[in-house]
Amino acid sequence: MRSLLGWTVAIAMAVGAPALAQAQSVLTIGVRSEASSMDPHWTQLSGDKQVEQHIFERLVDLDHNSQPIPGLATAWRNTDPQTWVIELRRNVRWHDGEAFDADDVIFSLDRLAAGVAGAPASPAFALAKGGKKWTKVDSHIVRITTDGPYPHMAEDLAFVGMIPEHKARGVTASVDFNNGRATVGTGPYRFVEYRPGDRIVLERFDGYWGTKPEWDRVVFRPITQDASRLAALLNGDVDIIDYPPTPDIPRLRSDRRVGISEIASDRLIQIQFGYRDIEPFVFDKNGQPLAINPFRDVRVRKALSLAINREAIKDRIMGGSSIPTRNIVPPGFFGFNDTLRADPFDADQARRLLQQAGFGDGFKVTLHGPNNRYINDQPIVEAIAQMWTRIGIQTDVVTMPRNVFFTDVIRGDPSTVPGVDIPKFSVWLTGWGTVAGEATYTVTGLLESYNAATGTGNGNWGRYSNPRIDVLAFRARQELDPQVRLRFLQEATKIGMDDYALIPLHFQVNQWAHRANLKHQPRVNERTMAYDVSRVR
Repeated sequence: MRSLLGWTVAIAMAVGAPALAQAQSVLTIGVRSEASSMDPHWTQLSGDKQVEQHIFERLVDLDHNSQPIPGLATAWRNTDPQTWVIELRRNVRWHDGEAFDADDVIFSLDRLAAGVAGAPASPAFALAKGGKKWTKVDSHIVRITTDGPYPHMAEDLAFVGMIPEHKARGVTASVDFNNGRATVGTGPYRFVEYRPGDRIVLERFDGYWGTKPEWDRVVFRPITQDASRLAALLNGDVDIIDYPPTPDIPRLRSDRRVGISEIASDRLIQIQFGYRDIEPFVFDKNGQPLAINPFRDVRVRKALSLAINREAIKDRIMGGSSIPTRNIVPPGFFGFNDTLRADPFDADQARRLLQQAGFGDGFKVTLHGPNNRYINDQPIVEAIAQMWTRIGIQTDVVTMPRNVFFTDVIRGDPSTVPGVDIPKFSVWLTGWGTVAGEATYTVTGLLESYNAATGTGNGNWGRYSNPRIDVLAFRARQELDPQVRLRFLQEATKIGMDDYALIPLHFQVNQWAHRANLKHQPRVNERTMAYDVSRVR
């Protein structure tokens, strides 16, 4: 079925431009990753967040470059180094007409901090960091205290969606958000329906406190195959798509029916290692489990990095749409370390390092990864496996849908128990978005030691640990002087990269394809928001 916009184009060709302006009221978005839940406290996945944030707002929003801006809070300020006062926006209504106030904020923070039953990867870590405690001052002021100085409260609050106490108290997590019972927000769009595997439908909320949305109705359609998603755009079934196939970008740029929008991403594509004494997917050349984990030797980790030809991946797989790196945040983000350069391809040095580490005869590994989450994720995994095999590390590939992959990589090992998540895999490809425009979140998430109680290491799934990084990360989280904090973050990053805690590959370049009669303002965090799309006038 053609979208309303698709029919509008045909009508406009027949009767002229005025018909386009009158009839074009539905925006249909073809997305690669389907939202798994409408519960804003359920996951951290971008596919979920980009839908939820149309419905549920945060106290602090992020602009197109992931810099904090006012959301449901109009201001946040320190009254002393350990106290933040959050001023709430007045005259805000929930979609059912009830007033938003500080009680809803306290309820939302309490719910998330208490733990959402069954949530696979909630953003609760954002509240655990710094020992945050919150109290209501009056109906439109909330006070948050921390264990010590805490400079990036705004960035943390950008993770936490606000939900209404009068609708969400006592509901079943995720289920009652997916069926609509609790899906009442303050955002520019209200929930209509969620049909897993088919569509999510939203409609404009005319009582919204901010700028009136352009579209009467928004439809998110999951189309996991890149070629199928592009075909849906060209056939008029959808109006904009994320992740257009990179090999098709040159052709699409010359297609008058299509517009391309793009921006350098905050999404780091990386290889992570498991750091257990013995890894389940590492074998000797005869297929027997190795009694020692080779990934615990920095020489092996460096060898595997040098064996990867990042420029070949950029040119032959990514169609030029990647930025090879040895950093964990992109250029322009606070904490970027400009002394770090992407490792060159050097297979000979890689072999020498393996020899020095006692693995000159090589070994066998299985490299895991998703096959429908990141741009060209499966081809990248397959290419890296070939590169490693050429230096003597016989590498098998196993990829899987993102939902299965993330469950297994976070807590898939049978020895996982509540509060202690253990990954299933031994080495894998994954991605990480910096989200809030600065490196504290990423240093803490990827390089700091895992601690479920404090929320550190929430993306450090291999359980890398370095006390020097832990100290620097802790000091960065409490340092109010931005220049001192910058030094801590850059030093922590350099230590981690020199130790090959993980292998950075590249930052993606986010791209969208859309109808030529639309314009789209892209976001570094990859999310496709209906209010970033407008008609060409």
